[in-house]
Amino acid sequence: MIEILNPAKVARARVTGALVAEILQTMKERAVVGTNLLEIDAWTKEMIEAAGAESCYVDYAPSFGSGPFGHYICTGVNDAVLHGLPHDYRLADGDLLSLDLAVVKDGIAADSALSFVVGKSRPPESVALIEATERALEAAIEAARPDARLGDISHAIGTVLTEAGYSVNTEFGGHGIGSTMHQDPHVANQGRPGRGFKLRPGLMLALEPWVMADTDELTVDPDGWTLRSSTGCRTAHSEHTVVITDDGNEVLTRRRG
Repeated sequence: MIEILNPAKVARARVTGALVAEILQTMKERAVVGTNLLEIDAWTKEMIEAAGAESCYVDYAPSFGSGPFGHYICTGVNDAVLHGLPHDYRLADGDLLSLDLAVVKDGIAADSALSFVVGKSRPPESVALIEATERALEAAIEAARPDARLGDISHAIGTVLTEAGYSVNTEFGGHGIGSTMHQDPHVANQGRPGRGFKLRPGLMLALEPWVMADTDELTVDPDGWTLRSSTGCRTAHSEHTVVITDDGNEVLTRRRG
């Protein structure tokens, strides 16, 4: 089932989206050399609870994970790109960190992710990966308009990533979101324009291009959750929650920095 939000629910989604953006921005600022991933998880828990919201992750137990997840934020370092389970690891200068967060407040969820390099180092490969996912995300947002098709979004993402020289994994991608975190429709990160579900006002989507430097194959950690590049190459992930409006879309998780 594809959920279409009424104006009252969209108003609530704005509040949830702003909270997700605030938490991610705060965690980015706190993630310095020496920060432990478990500290980031604990700080996220504190901010979620202080806002009267609930984690979408802590009790999450889908078929593709070894659930429940048991933590409040996904933390992927270097070759870990999706569903990174927080663990006892202190960040080093030059680490590429991906943070993915979804919360629900007043019955409406929002989901967002970002990748950045920790410390003062700026490895060119890492910067290129991050910038490619960010460009792909902006292309996806531009394509997410009323009467467009899901395939238009997928094509926009895939075009940016392939032109940047990366292969695209379509096993995991964007998704519908609303009263629950993961809903139909699936939004692949590669596709054909003019195909698929027609977008309409009130549809809320989490758009999330992610990429690996030299492969499109994933491996799963023994923790049953963390997905890594099969070659050990670096990875990046960017995501925003958007809602389709009468004349375009609104990005609900846009951060201030």
